[in-house]
Amino acid sequence: MTKKNLALPIATMFALFFIIAFVTGLQNPFGVMIKEQFVLSNLESQLGNFANFIAYAFMGIPAGLLLQRVGYKMTAKIAVLVGLVGVLITFLSSRLGNNPSVVFPIYLIGAFVSGFSMCMLNTVVNPMLNTLGSGGNKGNQLIQFGGACNSIGATIAPVLGGYLMGSSVELTSAALALYIAMAIFVVAFVVLSTVDIPEPQVEKSSLSLKEGIVGPLSYRHFVLGIVAIFIYVGVEVGIPNIANLWMTQPIDNGGLELGKDVAGSVVGTYWFLMLVGRLIGASVASKISSRVMLTSVASVAMILVLLAIFLSSSTTVQMPVFKSDISFGMDIVPVNIMLLVLVGLCTSVMWGGIFNLAVEGLGKYTEAASGIFMVMVCGGGVLPAVQGAIADATSYTASYWLIIAGLAYMLFFALVGSRPAHKE
Repeated sequence: MTKKNLALPIATMFALFFIIAFVTGLQNPFGVMIKEQFVLSNLESQLGNFANFIAYAFMGIPAGLLLQRVGYKMTAKIAVLVGLVGVLITFLSSRLGNNPSVVFPIYLIGAFVSGFSMCMLNTVVNPMLNTLGSGGNKGNQLIQFGGACNSIGATIAPVLGGYLMGSSVELTSAALALYIAMAIFVVAFVVLSTVDIPEPQVEKSSLSLKEGIVGPLSYRHFVLGIVAIFIYVGVEVGIPNIANLWMTQPIDNGGLELGKDVAGSVVGTYWFLMLVGRLIGASVASKISSRVMLTSVASVAMILVLLAIFLSSSTTVQMPVFKSDISFGMDIVPVNIMLLVLVGLCTSVMWGGIFNLAVEGLGKYTEAASGIFMVMVCGGGVLPAVQGAIADATSYTASYWLIIAGLAYMLFFALVGSRPAHKE
């Protein structure tokens, strides 16, 4: 393919990256709404997020195999239709009144179905961008640019959610966000159906399900890499999700009692900093190895989270935040919240680095490996739920020791675990 021919599939993958983040990002403000509407625990408030991400555990490998059988474009079209169904179910749950035994299960089903869609889309965009960039640093660079589009969606979702919530404690206040999500899916399907998008020149695999699993798992560095991805997604999601709960809960419950709109703006700023970090990462990715990049950001992130744990929340600072009118303003927040937000600069580039290091040398197993990667994205549901349970049992501050442990593992993977060593 020529560079000109590559422009359209690259742009399309960037757009799908946006969709993934926007729909996934809605689970954070939804969790706050559900918690207050039905007076739930921190753990229970994370079950929608858990359902969304645990879908990856069920769909990851089938999505990888589907990609091999029907190609990137068809997999993306199927994923978009599934996503539309998931959002429709979530919308239905918001219209069923205030009976938690009815609303909550349907809400969780909607989040779960949406997760299927996000998994399939992720399975498409990551290997396709890596392939279109011919792997290595160039592949990492494209993934970082795609991640920047992902961050735009992730920034908008919590800010919009916080704005829509205002003083409301019911999921019905999220109707506009759901309408937007449904419209995005419809437009995406039309684009995918009408635009000629050439497939990247990758080998159509005839691997069996067993071969698609056993083959990649015979590589030690890949096994350690999928553990790193499980932890990374949990860290990336857990930091803002628990911070959102921390900021919005009453002081008597260990919270900071900030307004939902303020909390939404702060969380949106975390994702905005991920956008900034990904743009910076993309600009230097061709010059800096994935190993060096991952080592650096994991180390800095650990320092920031440790400071957030030990500094008092009574110390406040003025912090620039991303507002609902797509502008920046100043809000007064505890210093440890600001430090947690700054971690977004570090988590921004971790995915691309881990992915590149983990699939190095996998050859024909790369597409199947992407499916296994998607299974481990369920960490984005598991770790925040565990962190929520820790917050229930101890405090919001103490829950961030789980984040420290996760960052320590990613540092280990960068320094030691990512060294290729094939297990015969």
